[in-house]
Amino acid sequence: MICKIRKWKLSDVSDLALALSNKKIQDNLRDGLAYPYTKQNATEYIQAMLSADENKIFAFAITIDNKVIGSISIFRQENIHRRTGELGYYIAENYWNKGIMTEAVKQICEYVFNHSDIIRIYAEPFAYNLASCRVLEKVGFQLEGILKNNAVKNGKIIDMKLYALLKER
Repeated sequence: MICKIRKWKLSDVSDLALALSNKKIQDNLRDGLAYPYTKQNATEYIQAMLSADENKIFAFAITIDNKVIGSISIFRQENIHRRTGELGYYIAENYWNKGIMTEAVKQICEYVFNHSDIIRIYAEPFAYNLASCRVLEKVGFQLEGILKNNAVKNGKIIDMKLYALLKER
């Protein structure tokens, strides 16, 4: 399956709500998302992404045949880290383990490196999320370290991994 990333549209609300209203997906994301994730939550998120500063937030829908199956974003950091972006992503469970996320990560990294002054993109997946770690490794991200006891998720203290991809000079 070939995916494309594109800017969000308000017509994506139903697909986004369906994809993100899944406990297995939310167990691999940071806290703060509503569960179940409603159409109202999706509308608010899409409106926020459409009105965001396009030089600070690079937010895209992941699509197959123009159907939204996930989300991928890079958030510019601030101050001395202003040329660094943090990557975050997820796709609907039916699309796991098909190489789709690897392709989406390639696309967004290429886009951000070509359309901004960002020189470093990093991600911090939970250490237990081996599939996410593998996606990053296949794209060329380098493991920079293990962040011990770095998060509390679902009542458990967990490690995270720090991966980074540098813009080629």
